This record gives sequence, C-alpha cells and structure tokens, in this order.
Amino acid sequence: MKRFFALFIARNKEFYRDHGTLGWTFLFPFIVIAGFAFGYKGNSDTVFKIGLFQDGQASGEVESAIQNLRDSQTMQFVEIKTVESGVKKVQLHQIDFLIAESARLKYWVNPESAKGRLVEKLLVSGNPHPELLEKQVVQGRAVRYVEWLVPGILAMNMMFSSLFGVGYTIVRYRKNGVLKRLKATPVTAFQFLSAQLVSRLILILLTSMIVFVGSTRLIGFEMQGSYFALFSYLGIGAGCMITLGLVFASRISSEELAEGLLNLLTWPMMFLSGIWFSLDGASRPIVWLSNVFPLTHIVAGSRQIMIDGASLGSLLPSILILSGMGLVFLVLGSLLFKWE
Repeated sequence: MKRFFALFIARNKEFYRDHGTLGWTFLFPFIVIAGFAFGYKGNSDTVFKIGLFQDGQASGEVESAIQNLRDSQTMQFVEIKTVESGVKKVQLHQIDFLIAESARLKYWVNPESAKGRLVEKLLVSGNPHPELLEKQVVQGRAVRYVEWLVPGILAMNMMFSSLFGVGYTIVRYRKNGVLKRLKATPVTAFQFLSAQLVSRLILILLTSMIVFVGSTRLIGFEMQGSYFALFSYLGIGAGCMITLGLVFASRISSEELAEGLLNLLTWPMMFLSGIWFSLDGASRPIVWLSNVFPLTHIVAGSRQIMIDGASLGSLLPSILILSGMGLVFLVLGSLLFKWE
C-alpha cells in the first residue's frame, strides 16, 4: 500500500507542476462553451424534425396524411421507439412534433415551439379527414443548444484527459526508461497501473466539477438531476476511458505512434458520440457504430441526468455497459502490459 501511495502522490505532483497542461485542462472547456454561448445565438436551421411512432395499425387515411408531410423537403422524420420518449423530446424542444400512427392520427405539439405550431397547421390544412386527428399539448421550456452541449463538453474533456493523460504518459515513461527503472523495484504492474488510474480518476472528477460549476455560472445552466448521480456516473465513465488508455499504452514505446493511434480513436469517437449533434435520424449502421464507443454512453447518460433529471436506476443498462467495458479494458491492459 505504501508503494501505491508513493506512485499516486508522485503522479499527482508531476501533473500539477506541469502548469501548461494544468491550465489547458481547465481553460479549453470554457473556451468551447463560451464560443458557442456567444457565437451560436438561435437556430437558423429551417428543417422541421418530426418524431414518428409506428405500431403497424395505421389506416390508409392516416398514412396519406403523414405522406403529405413526407413529401415536403423541409420535413425530417425521426423514428421514435416509445411514445413516452417522444413526448419528452417534444417537451424539451428536441423535436418539433410527434406523431403516433394508429387507427387515428394522434399528435403532440408544444405551444411554445413555433416550428411545432407551423407543422400542426400544415397537417390540419392538408388533411381531408380532420375527424381522424387527435391533439395532445405538451408544455416545456426549450433547451438551448449550448445547454445541450455542456454534458458533451464534459465528456469530451474527460476523454482527452483519460486517453492522453494516462496512455500517452505511460508511453513516455517507457520511452524515457522510467518503467525500466521501476521494474527493478518491488513495485508490481498492478500497483503502478492502479496508481495511474486512481490519480487520473480523481483529477478528472475534480476538473469536471470545476468546469461544470463554471459553465452554470457562464451560461445560466439549470441542473435538473442529482449532482451525486451526475458525478457518480461520470466517475464510472472516467474509469472506463482510463482503462481504455491503459490498453493503448500497454506495449507501445513510440510517442509518435501512440499519438497517431489515440487520434485515430478519439476523433471518430468525438464526432459519432453525440457531443456536437444528435444522432436521432441517423442511419442504423452509424447508430450501431456509435454504441460501440464508451463515450456515447457517457454523453447520453450525463445528458439525461443534467437535462431530463434521470436517476442512476434508470441508467442501469448504461452503467453495466460502461462497467463491463472498463473491466475488459483493465484485464487486457494488465495482460498486455510490459515494462520495457
């Protein structure tokens, strides 16, 4: 245990004394959030996003009314798995309109959504069978894009801090001969990797708290869920990402190769994990590929806690996925690890 704490303290001191890395770790998320807060005012997109729930029992008249909307090039239909999830999206203005196909055409609209009201007018005016329409009103405040972005920025900062902060550091140790010298000491590979993991995990949670508090002050973000649930979930996600970094660092001894491989992993993960835009309406192969990445589950779960007010219990499937991934990565990293 003494050897573990010695490695843990040494790694923390090394990071805190690197003022450039320390400053950039805190500064970068604020730059991104501030840029979107002041530079992205409003949504100039003219596409109407309509959620569609299908139960296979739609009449010909209902299908005809929906087809009239489909014929418009400004209508984007998104498949909704459950009515409850679709209603929540309408409430938060994540989609403009929700339609449920059945014997009658049931739809949900938020009166505060200008796009939703316009879609309703188009649906009613173009439908020769108004008796088939059944309206439901949903109330809810619009979530600004910058508010929707904050959970993704937290997760992205966590990803870079985990992969580069652990993986790249261990590769540098191996190249400079630090690991070779540690091999001659009583320190085991498990103690060394555990110290790296715990040190980076505490650092990530600390920086995430500071970035989150700063973001709420900067943009006036309203937290809907529990702070305990958020940081517990982020801790699980951070552990998964750190162990992934350990896998990449287990045998590589070239910093250039490590940087290339980490970039090859982080950039697709960053763009396919729902940080910058929603994957609703994306093709099934893209959605399947995104679910392979742990960052997707981190972003989606933290967004549900912060915006939807979800509890840890409702996120149990994602927690199990991240925990399982982390365990697999940890075992692989330990088996593949070499000192030299």
